[in-house]
Amino acid sequence: MSAVHAAPRAVVAGVGVVAPTGVTADEHWQAVLAGKSGIDRISRFDPSGYPVRLAGEVSGYPIEERVPARLIAQTDRYTQLGLAAAADALADAGVDPARVPEYRMAVVTASSSGGCEFGQREMQSLHAKDPSWVGVYQSIAWFYAATTGQVSIRHGMRGPSGVLCAEQAGGLDALGQARRLIRDGLGLVVTGGTDASLSPYGFVAQLATGRLSTVEDPRRAYLPFDEQASGHLPGEGGAILVLRPEQDCPDHLGVVLGYAAGFDPPPGSDRPPAVRRTIELALRDAGVTPAEVDVVFADAAGIPAEDLAEARAIGEVFGPGAVPVTAPKTLTGRLYGGAAPLDVVTALLALREGTIPHTVGPTRLAHGCDIDLVLGQPRHRPMDTALVLARGYGGFTAALVVGRGTRGA
Repeated sequence: MSAVHAAPRAVVAGVGVVAPTGVTADEHWQAVLAGKSGIDRISRFDPSGYPVRLAGEVSGYPIEERVPARLIAQTDRYTQLGLAAAADALADAGVDPARVPEYRMAVVTASSSGGCEFGQREMQSLHAKDPSWVGVYQSIAWFYAATTGQVSIRHGMRGPSGVLCAEQAGGLDALGQARRLIRDGLGLVVTGGTDASLSPYGFVAQLATGRLSTVEDPRRAYLPFDEQASGHLPGEGGAILVLRPEQDCPDHLGVVLGYAAGFDPPPGSDRPPAVRRTIELALRDAGVTPAEVDVVFADAAGIPAEDLAEARAIGEVFGPGAVPVTAPKTLTGRLYGGAAPLDVVTALLALREGTIPHTVGPTRLAHGCDIDLVLGQPRHRPMDTALVLARGYGGFTAALVVGRGTRGA
């Protein structure tokens, strides 16, 4: 009989962060620990005519120094941020893609909005002038798979690549697919996501959901689980991670232990939201019990009904107030396809440093939100395992379990 070999564990070999809180993983981590917000008045366009004027922007980032000029002309901002973060992640992993067989490398990213800013510019040219003014790259730059394609081309990665489009949950779905590819035998997967929909074209689509906060005080606009929660704020950026088989990367930031996805029932259904079942499936996939989870990074929609559903699911799985919960995304806004990958990076840094970052903004939990939301200041304790949750508009739900790595141990 032939021996049965266990599938390799997927580990995080390197990370790249481009977020409102910092353009490196360390900058982001220090901002999170300090409670330093990246939320401010929108500057990428004039928001004065819109009911929402606040967002998390990646300000002052010299993208022209990070991305070749020819690619800047061919791509939208969300792809440019992804290209920069991918280069940083590969450097952090100590990987030279030219030395890895091209078909053993893949790219799997998440995207929610696609190339809004590029698309708006080309449509304006079409309507203000004529079709000859529309650039040839319009056909690809707006596309939700553009970042996957451009990263794979730039680094010669020709393995089975893809893109996941599940709004906020898509970032975890991309990591789940990347883990599957590693377990199937690939040697390296670039994964995660970035989004950048802070243009009028992308902004009006977000406003149409009715989920954005119109509060004008940046300190009180995004208050998940709080009795004054009134929606969330948008943001741009995200994080890219490099996953490799554990045997090829003994020095790693963390391990992807478990993953699950679910979908909420139709509105008006008597069935509960998918979040509890998704958490349970992710824990089962990881082979860990609720008691072994040290911290939960919440989706934290800032929508009272959704906050309550998430809080109840956490309480039902772990027990009321039994596990610390945090939501650092109040410092960045919701980054859509980039939010959950950034949460995963933050969770891995939290495990490494033995520090749970606090949630900035909420002060008084809403009735029924019986969770141990970390407030006021970071909480220090040794940790091994974290759960990251993400829920997307339309019912998407995902959960990812990560474990502490060997780097810095």
